[in-house]
Amino acid sequence: MTHQRTGGRILVDQLVAQGCDRIFTVPGESFLAVLDALHDTPAIQTVVCRQEGGVAFMAEADGALTKRPGIAFVTRGPGATNASIGVHVAMQDSTPMILFIGDVSRGDRDREAFQEVDFTAMFSPLAKWATRIDDAKRISEYVARAYAVAISGRPGPVVIALPEDMLTDVVEAVDRPRVEKPAQPADPEAMMALVDLLKDAAAPVAIVGGAGWDEAASHYFRQWAERIGLPVACAFRRQDAIANDSPVWAGNLGYGPNPKLLQRIREADLLIVAGPRLGEATTDGYTLITPDHPGQTLVHIHPDPNELNSVYKTCLPICADMREFAELAAHWEDDLLDFDAGRQAHAEWRAWSTPAPNGAALDLGLCAKAMRDTLPGDSIICNGAGNFSGWWHRYWHYAGPVSQLAPTAGAMGYGLPAGVAAALRHPDRQIIVLAGDGDFLMNGQELSTAIRYGCDMLVLVIDNKAYGTIRMHQEREYPDRLSATDLVNPDFAALARAYGAWAETVQTTEAFAPALARAQAETGVKLLHLKTEVQHIGAGGITIEKVQAAGRAARGG
Repeated sequence: MTHQRTGGRILVDQLVAQGCDRIFTVPGESFLAVLDALHDTPAIQTVVCRQEGGVAFMAEADGALTKRPGIAFVTRGPGATNASIGVHVAMQDSTPMILFIGDVSRGDRDREAFQEVDFTAMFSPLAKWATRIDDAKRISEYVARAYAVAISGRPGPVVIALPEDMLTDVVEAVDRPRVEKPAQPADPEAMMALVDLLKDAAAPVAIVGGAGWDEAASHYFRQWAERIGLPVACAFRRQDAIANDSPVWAGNLGYGPNPKLLQRIREADLLIVAGPRLGEATTDGYTLITPDHPGQTLVHIHPDPNELNSVYKTCLPICADMREFAELAAHWEDDLLDFDAGRQAHAEWRAWSTPAPNGAALDLGLCAKAMRDTLPGDSIICNGAGNFSGWWHRYWHYAGPVSQLAPTAGAMGYGLPAGVAAALRHPDRQIIVLAGDGDFLMNGQELSTAIRYGCDMLVLVIDNKAYGTIRMHQEREYPDRLSATDLVNPDFAALARAYGAWAETVQTTEAFAPALARAQAETGVKLLHLKTEVQHIGAGGITIEKVQAAGRAARGG
């Protein structure tokens, strides 16, 4: 198509050509031409949010769900700075996303015009690519390239600034076709080398999830691991990498992992890392697996060559698409590989993920189990950052891709916006949003968005009147000198009802299951306000006293 169109119309036409069916936005005068074009584009749903942080989180979550870039539009200055948190999450989580920012007119640049920011300079350290479009004739080129960058290699975010006057230019432009991820087949010779390493291994372990991981990769990797008995652990907050009912599932690394899994990782002679970057959280500050990992052979499979050997010494680097590698492994014929470790690791995980009463008036471990016993197995769990998530990380059984939306970047305020994106993308599935009291109020305004668009979701606000994670660290490092971690909260159930949601307050374990049943009988947004005690600061019976004792022991006191 080459007829005369405004820049805004050209841009929206390119999004349609790339398969975009939904965008998230807070409107701004800097991209009115785009909003005008969207008015006549029924193929794209425009989801209007209440703050740009929510916009970016929803777009990031949508990208995680679809494996195509989630699309966000925000205005310059304050809108872009608010949205930067979602760009950072998309980068650290390897999620495809495109953030479009309405910008000052081209003739006003470098005058510190109203809300002017150099967005290329601002976002280059946060994104895979940050750029601006000054010529409307090249919009289709830039959009196609943005999609290609966002989905190829290690997926990630792209940021594009759109000068306001460029969007109103009327020009002829040539449309570009839909961009697909380039094929990255696995090298059979590398697979042969990996099989040889497995034949010589006594204690191999796989660590999976991360860049390029999808349902097909999960399906084929599970087939291979189960056939040879390979224990499969996941990187931090990648617990849906394969369904947790797999007989070789070993559990999760990150914060609060099973000590028996940690021991298994330390004693492994062969580590097969498929997808993760082996970041700080997964490796306990690069100590569980050190960058040089003496005594261990490390095989790293990743879709981006720049990731291989970037931090970790890699004995066998394999640059391949996760599905391509997993399918090759699943179909590789070798009857000599037969490990018993997978079954053993799974038994250890099942024991670890079975909660015991902890003595709290409202026992979150038993609440997680009650949810697990009654809610659909393919529910999508959406959470932000905080100690509250540890109970579900440990006791919930994830169904495989995609049933977990949780930022590996540790960003607070993510759960509710992610839940909105999930509810819109999968209205047929149970959506569960988990949020701490501090976490929830960072984006609680997006309850309005959830109500407006008819989202069906269950929201749990876990309220211990504290920034719990920081309080835990504080109790360990500076006991009896608490500072800046206590909170004064609203009545979250009343707040939810003010937005139009159904809500109840729960204060005891015995009251939880009946309240959950009542919530499930409702439609739309349902919120349970769970009042807990800060004394029970973490999953698995972690209390303030135990944290303080651990701190004293570490200091030799």
